[in-house]
Amino acid sequence: MGSHDLKEKLKKLGQDHVLKYYDTLTEDQRKDLEHQVLSLNLEKVVAKFHATNSHGTAPDIEKRMKPLSTRILSSVNSTGKPQIELYRRRGLSEIAEGHVAVLLLAGGQGTRLGVSYPKGMYDVGLPSKKTLYQIQAERIRRLQLIAERQTGRKPSIPWYIMTSEHTKQATVDYFASHNFFGLKSDDIIVFEQGMVPCFTFDGKVIMESPWHIAKSPDGNGGLYRALREQKILTDMHRRGVACLHVYCVDNLLVKVADPVFLGYCLSEEADCGAKVVPKAYANEPVGVVCDVDGIFQVVEYSEVSPATAEMKDGQGNLLFSAGNICNHFFSLDFLQNVANTWEDGLQFHVAKKKIPTWNAETSETVTPTSPNGIKMEKFVFDVFQFAKRFRVWEVERESEFSPVKNADGQAIKDTPSTARRMLYSLHQSYLIKAGATILPSERGLVCEISPLVSYAGENLEKLVGGRTLHSPVTLFAPEEKANQNGTA
Repeated sequence: MGSHDLKEKLKKLGQDHVLKYYDTLTEDQRKDLEHQVLSLNLEKVVAKFHATNSHGTAPDIEKRMKPLSTRILSSVNSTGKPQIELYRRRGLSEIAEGHVAVLLLAGGQGTRLGVSYPKGMYDVGLPSKKTLYQIQAERIRRLQLIAERQTGRKPSIPWYIMTSEHTKQATVDYFASHNFFGLKSDDIIVFEQGMVPCFTFDGKVIMESPWHIAKSPDGNGGLYRALREQKILTDMHRRGVACLHVYCVDNLLVKVADPVFLGYCLSEEADCGAKVVPKAYANEPVGVVCDVDGIFQVVEYSEVSPATAEMKDGQGNLLFSAGNICNHFFSLDFLQNVANTWEDGLQFHVAKKKIPTWNAETSETVTPTSPNGIKMEKFVFDVFQFAKRFRVWEVERESEFSPVKNADGQAIKDTPSTARRMLYSLHQSYLIKAGATILPSERGLVCEISPLVSYAGENLEKLVGGRTLHSPVTLFAPEEKANQNGTA
């Protein structure tokens, strides 16, 4: 497309300011800018911006909300141990057959943690100094071994990692430099989510420099477009994948490819499932999974009044308590339908942000002190509405959900310190259940069990049964002994 046609195209979209400095650019800079304009599909994105900003939240959503029925929602606490064991064995069987893949949403940088690298590379301060990526990789390795011991078949769990433009190369290099943490390199597939332009409040594309459009990742809901456009669905089909566990990178306690959750969803013949935790308190700032006019969705806490959030059922429990933790089950068939049929119709959500902007007067890119524009993103859970058979599995927060989002000192929750304490407490409970006595030190409890030793508390009786252990307690696999910092 020639420069004249490009200018006419942008003028029709009300975005001709994008080429304001075109005549002053070098040839390479012009080509770079032209490529951005064409690759970003501005016609569609500008239309989406205006549609999103005119859409808004239905004012009567609270009147249309209903709690999940017992047909849809099951809980680990109200399900008998024999049934849970059946779910677990079903999940392990599917893993052994090669039908299960894991998909990690890892597009975020560690900005709120105060680091400039991908969040998955963050060391949360455990005695082992393991990062989020390493802990999750080792949970996959352990789960493969458990499945092999149950079935006699040696499985392989493909691990798809969705990064952003900012985190992809660093993630690829990180895994390669650590020998993929013992996983097969062919089983770790890193791909990139899409980017969308940032807009001013009145709908003008923001320029980061005279030849760079300000862009941001299209949200974890950009997954579906990326699966289609980067041929990830084709790769899954080639490998024989039938279902996936999808989760966010920052949850220190995540049970990667949890066989119980998988077995539950498979036994219920679900095409889409969500793992939730009970809200800690009525007005906790988390979205809740609920029924709105017969369609399942996540209603954000900001859309619900305190009065609605505090409503209780006949037993005194919160009526809307299914807290969303971005932990999902999808059948491959469902993902293919979403990507090929419904993805283009998904609504963007808007977030007002401080976006670096080119200042012509000072000839520099300036980051404002207050929000100056809008970033648009899609959410991974927006596809619940398309499920023909949706199911929800409620688990205990203490054993499965502790995100690492904020730097210590900047917040009182979701920090490395709060996540470590929850992991130490969980691992202590595993050891006590296995027959050990734990004595904390003056500095408190420190208790870390390597995922290569135990995925969820199994395999510990012979190691610690009847023993008295002094904090810090660390259990490592033989291959890790050289890095052990504590004793068990």
